Amino acid sequence: MATKLATELATESATDSAAALAGAPEVLALSGVDALYGESHVLHGVSFALHPGRVLALLGRNGAGKTTCMNVIVGFLPPRAGDIRLSGESIARLAPERIARKGVGLVPQGRRVFPTLTVREHLLVARQTRHEGKQAWTMERVFELFPALQARQRQAAGTLSGGEQQMLAIGRALMGNPRVLLMDEPSEGLAPVIVAELGRTIARLKGEGQSILLVEQNVNLAFALADDVVLLNTGRVVFSGAAVEARADEALISQHLGVS
Repeated sequence: MATKLATELATESATDSAAALAGAPEVLALSGVDALYGESHVLHGVSFALHPGRVLALLGRNGAGKTTCMNVIVGFLPPRAGDIRLSGESIARLAPERIARKGVGLVPQGRRVFPTLTVREHLLVARQTRHEGKQAWTMERVFELFPALQARQRQAAGTLSGGEQQMLAIGRALMGNPRVLLMDEPSEGLAPVIVAELGRTIARLKGEGQSILLVEQNVNLAFALADDVVLLNTGRVVFSGAAVEARADEALISQHLGVS
């Protein structure tokens, strides 16, 4: 089932733009980023880059520093050293709301919807009008992407299923019309059939030119979607390169992800 899903998504998400994007400027770049929680040094000189219209999978075992990386990018945790640049502009040490306004959208781990707000209220609160030559995300577009949300638009988010809450978390992030979409463990806790649908959704967003940084424990899903891979181990980058290259290195995957 996992192999079939990976093959299907890899086929759906493949585009002819990969060669053209190879020389494209970086939409998001981390350079020598260190981060600490108190006295605990979590990230050590982390550097990688995401190019426009591509999916970069940030992978590693539990505790490798993946979510910390996301928290540093969105401003929840300031870097102790290094820089983070969005389309060439430094966003390191800006407040989270300023980073969001500049074009970084987050689909957080655990979804973090507000249980008493309706689906419609979530989308309205998140709306921003940054177009940059792309078709803007509106409530109508989100409902076209997720018809189940349209049917439940006046329903409190706390009454939705886990899959529907994940749809809402993605739709909420898209309503900010982000340059970069960060997705932290989007398949966590979802049934296999919903994971397959999630994969098709991410592939569609990629096909529409959305730049995506994906943290995902489902290795088959991650490799099916990713153009590029960064592997973290104890807060250090141990591999950065093409997803096909990483997947072909069985020793690398076994050592740092614990799968074969």
